[in-house]
Amino acid sequence: MSSSANDFASNPLGTSITLEELYDAFELLDDWEDRYAFIIDLGKQLPPFPDAQRTEKNYVHGCQSQVWLIHHYDKESGKLLLLIDSDAIIVRGLAAIILLAFNNLTPTDLLATDIDKLFERLDLFRHISPTRGNGLRSMISKIRNIAAAEIA
Repeated sequence: MSSSANDFASNPLGTSITLEELYDAFELLDDWEDRYAFIIDLGKQLPPFPDAQRTEKNYVHGCQSQVWLIHHYDKESGKLLLLIDSDAIIVRGLAAIILLAFNNLTPTDLLATDIDKLFERLDLFRHISPTRGNGLRSMISKIRNIAAAEIA
């Protein structure tokens, strides 16, 4: 479901916080315990998710946790703005990583983004459970479907 631009104004992920900063942080952190803490901290930077948007239409199926996703297509800039929320702190952090990669891109650029390359660089799938990995793929699939619909 599309939402108003105001819901997305305070989202730093993909705007003031970038993928390069994520890569730099991961390189500085020596072990996965520290990286998990960093991922959780990223999730804490997600802006508030509008309670009215916690609907079945915005629910991401395929995740172990409860996850909601909304978007706004800014016709002026041609960019897709995204918000994700979850009831699980680690999933909120993983959602933040997805937002670093996808938020504030044009739908064409979003669809061209090699998200698998990002996860390989972070070595993420080796360090999360298969069910969390499936949840990540479900979020990505829903975002890609939204981007494709905006192009159509």
